[in-house]
Amino acid sequence: MIPLNLWEHQNAVKTLYAKCVGVVCEKYQISRMELDILLFLANNPRYDTATDIVEIRYLSKSQVSSAIKLLEERGWIDKFYTGDNRKTAHLRIGEGAAAVIADGKKAQEMFFDVMMHGFTQEEIDYMRGYTSRIWNNIDGYLKSDDRSGMSAPG
Repeated sequence: MIPLNLWEHQNAVKTLYAKCVGVVCEKYQISRMELDILLFLANNPRYDTATDIVEIRYLSKSQVSSAIKLLEERGWIDKFYTGDNRKTAHLRIGEGAAAVIADGKKAQEMFFDVMMHGFTQEEIDYMRGYTSRIWNNIDGYLKSDDRSGMSAPG
């Protein structure tokens, strides 16, 4: 038995987020994937490669590559290489993406405000800690080599 009813409502959470960021996608005529990539890079500056995006966000490599190409064409993302390494392209946000990112972050804040309405800061802090632990459990399990059985770790 799953102790939390939250998991039954995960599609509602996704729908809320899509509604919040959908306005930004329409305004700038971009896909949700393109906006997600821009926001990921803006919110996680130490993760700046397509591989980082794929591995951390569990997104399709082909969809990420296509979206990056479109963002490059618009001048919203630039690729660069470090040192002699020409295999790994790093990504940085182009100047033209500032307004998109600002609107995207406002949409993310609205999403957070709707979800956390009525919670105290202390409750939000506890929830962040619990959510982080849950994420680490999920991520560890999905990235482990031994996933043949359905038993939980530990």
